Amino acid sequence: MTHILVIGGSRGIGEAVCRAAIARGHNVRAMSRSGQLREGLAGQCEAFAGDALDPDTVQVALDGVDVVVQALGVPLSLDLLTKPVTLFSEATRVLLPAMTAADVGKLVCVTGFGAGDSRQSINVLQRLPFDVVLKRAYDDKTIQEDLIEASELDWLIVRPGVLTSGPASSKYRVLTKPHEWRNGIVARADVADFIINRIEAGELGREKPVVIRFPL
Repeated sequence: MTHILVIGGSRGIGEAVCRAAIARGHNVRAMSRSGQLREGLAGQCEAFAGDALDPDTVQVALDGVDVVVQALGVPLSLDLLTKPVTLFSEATRVLLPAMTAADVGKLVCVTGFGAGDSRQSINVLQRLPFDVVLKRAYDDKTIQEDLIEASELDWLIVRPGVLTSGPASSKYRVLTKPHEWRNGIVARADVADFIINRIEAGELGREKPVVIRFPL
């Protein structure tokens, strides 16, 4: 049994990771601002209310943890379209030294297709809507990835395509080579399955795969 801290565990990918981990017998601490858990998670994993930007809170959350899954998100809003986004990089700047201090050596970070060097793989038709809607967030995700890559952790950066709420299929594709990278559709449950599989495998491998099921 692995002790997993999921930062951003109350919704989205983070919630899906909590559900997948619990189903496979792992011990899960779900950290979020609210500390609230959705139906089916309450009583199954530990709810932890905390701010990912607060070093003291993060240090407490890391107690007894084997691996961290950082699955932060920002809501789609006017601010996302018009203002700089800094949550991803700032939270990572807090998390990395805290993990070192707590002697936690494994980090899975969920960013997305279009972050870091995968941005060059966005096709011409998708580039304009990406730049209009997501560029600010993904500029910050790129900084986040750079910080993680420069660390001495055993890390895995997961770049899902367009996310859906469908059930797990186990038919997703894991694209590890840059010439394979492309956008696609994938269920959060499939991304969570991939993450737990890699955690259970032991070494995370310092890789940056794109995860999709249906190519776009």
